[in-house]
Amino acid sequence: MPITLIILALTCIVSYLAFNNGKLLDDLILWPPAIQRRREYYRLITYGLVHADFSHLFFNMLTLYFFGRVMEPFYAQQLGSLGFVLFYLGALVVSILPSYLKNRGNSRYRSLGASGAVSAVLFAYILLSPWSRIIVFVLPLPAILYAVLYLAYSVMMDRRGDGNVNHSAHLWGAGYGVLFTVLLNPAVIPHFLNQLANPRLGF
Repeated sequence: MPITLIILALTCIVSYLAFNNGKLLDDLILWPPAIQRRREYYRLITYGLVHADFSHLFFNMLTLYFFGRVMEPFYAQQLGSLGFVLFYLGALVVSILPSYLKNRGNSRYRSLGASGAVSAVLFAYILLSPWSRIIVFVLPLPAILYAVLYLAYSVMMDRRGDGNVNHSAHLWGAGYGVLFTVLLNPAVIPHFLNQLANPRLGF
C-alpha cells in the first residue's frame, strides 16, 4: 500500500476519534506548555493527526491524496522506501516550529491540522511540475500561478494575525517542501527553470 494512503488513513482515523474524544484531542494537539514543561515533544508531530472539523480534514487529505501519490516515488527514489515518511514528518515539525517558539510562553495557544505538511507536499510538486493544472474550487489554474497567489494570501493573512488559521505554518511548510527537495536533488532547479521557460499551452 502506498505510504501516502497509510498517512491519510491514520490521519482520518485519529481525527475522527478526536472529534468525539476531547481528552484524545488535548493529548495530541500542539499546546506549548506541554512541550515546554512536560517535554512532550511528540506533539510537534501528533498535532498533524487531529483536525478542527470534517471540512478541515477533508481538504487537507484531498490535497495529500492527489499530490502525495505523485511525490512519493520521487522521495523513495532518493531516500529509499521510507523517503516520503521522512519528508512528511520533517514538514510537520518544521512548519509548526516557528509558531511554537513564538508562543511557547502562551498557555492559550493551540494548533492542529496537517496543513503545513500538506503545503510542503504541494509546493514540492509545483517545483517539479509548475505548469500542471490545479483546480481551485471550480477554477483551473496553472500550478505556478496558484503558488504565487497562495503565498501572497498567506503572507497577507499572517501579517493581519486574525482568524484561527495558522498561515505561518502554511508558509514554513511551503518553504520546507521546496528547500528539502532542492537539497535532496539540486537538478530540480534547472528542471524547474526549464519548465518555466517552456509553458504548456492549455495546461
